[in-house]
Amino acid sequence: RSSYSCCYFVLPCCFFDFHGKYSRRQSKKTQYREYLDFVAQVGFVCGFHVEEDCLRIPSTKRVSLIGKSRTYPPAEHALIDQQITQFINSRRTCAMATCDRRVGFKHKDHCDALCEEAGLELPEDGTETADTIWMPGFQPREKVEQIRNCASLPRDFVDEVVLNVANLLLSAAPQKSCSDVQGGNMNTWNQGESLSLREVAEHLNKETLKKLKSEYGGLQTLLKNNHQVFEVLNGRVHIRDWRKEKPPSKTKPEVKRRLSAEAFKTRLCWFFIHHPDGCSLPSEACPYAHGTEELR
Repeated sequence: RSSYSCCYFVLPCCFFDFHGKYSRRQSKKTQYREYLDFVAQVGFVCGFHVEEDCLRIPSTKRVSLIGKSRTYPPAEHALIDQQITQFINSRRTCAMATCDRRVGFKHKDHCDALCEEAGLELPEDGTETADTIWMPGFQPREKVEQIRNCASLPRDFVDEVVLNVANLLLSAAPQKSCSDVQGGNMNTWNQGESLSLREVAEHLNKETLKKLKSEYGGLQTLLKNNHQVFEVLNGRVHIRDWRKEKPPSKTKPEVKRRLSAEAFKTRLCWFFIHHPDGCSLPSEACPYAHGTEELR
């Protein structure tokens, strides 16, 4: 609808209409096939020759729809835009069964049938065009999408949250201390308590929660991003004990083994710096650097 020269490619996945979830109308078709037909119908209403193709991708939803050429000359663009407006309104009211069947469409016969089925009707005053109103309340996505996976948050802010949450877990009523027997000596290392995400959030200040709320996944995403320090399982936050981590598999592909080796000792060990008991692993076994002199 943005311009006559526009072309499009769409890979339909989730079943949504213009204003909410798509409602099935034909029980003889699968839900996926019916939805593909609906998306194709939108293309026909918008005046496209709609082509269908099946992508070579590992997915059950791999049928794509492509609109490369128009079914009408540029001079009829305003007319088609009026028809698009009416089509959107018909989907909004869900009154397709009672709509008039007056169709101002000069496309191929099968397009006429599709539009008639949708209850397409031209507004008599012809005032709603692309130059006035497309869809009240519709907000298109920004040209530049904001990264909202907590990766763009200031490093100081992330470090502060990580330290606060870790201290909260360590100061909570401790679980049974994890023990590591080395050379006959019992060496205890405090793993702290596990708390639910809600309990952790309740201990953070409002300003911190406000910042996290604007990110996708919020607190949970931030904690999962800090894989070295935390483990988030079933909605509960634990301090990660690296003694329990499985050693790298010898059957790993060579590329993954090489990348893992290249990352060894390239970052400082959080536990060596911040944990009251230090790191649970000896320096030679820890994948992180115990001090700047070990950094690679």
